[in-house]
Amino acid sequence: MTLVRKNTAPYLPSVFEELLNTDWLGGRTNTFATATPSVNIIEKDDSFTVQVAAPGLKKEDFNIQLDNDLLTISSEIKKEAESQDAQAAENQKFTRREFNYTSFKRSFNLPESVNTAKITAEYVDGILTIGLPKREEARVQPSRLIEIA
Repeated sequence: MTLVRKNTAPYLPSVFEELLNTDWLGGRTNTFATATPSVNIIEKDDSFTVQVAAPGLKKEDFNIQLDNDLLTISSEIKKEAESQDAQAAENQKFTRREFNYTSFKRSFNLPESVNTAKITAEYVDGILTIGLPKREEARVQPSRLIEIA
């Protein structure tokens, strides 16, 4: 007995996926989708924290921009793998040469309560952590008892 999987997706997208994902020369199969790292957003009384899971990168690989209230985190890495024999040959003809381009871009609209002048960032153990402190007037004030005069 053989298990047959039925593709319920429309006909044309499955044809394109099959054509684009097929490795015609053998070896590994490449997908053309970019991997977007996962993000945690934590809110505290006095700040927000954005954590981006991006292992294997260096802090120099990141680009963090603030344009008005739009925070954009991006990275682009280009790696080329080729043998040293192929590098030495003057008239080289590649049967296969693998390039690896990794990039991502995430954007977040910041609330007006964020003090954009004091944003911090650090990259430790594969986690990019961005600190977004709140403005003083936006912080949660402790409850107090109001006396009636």
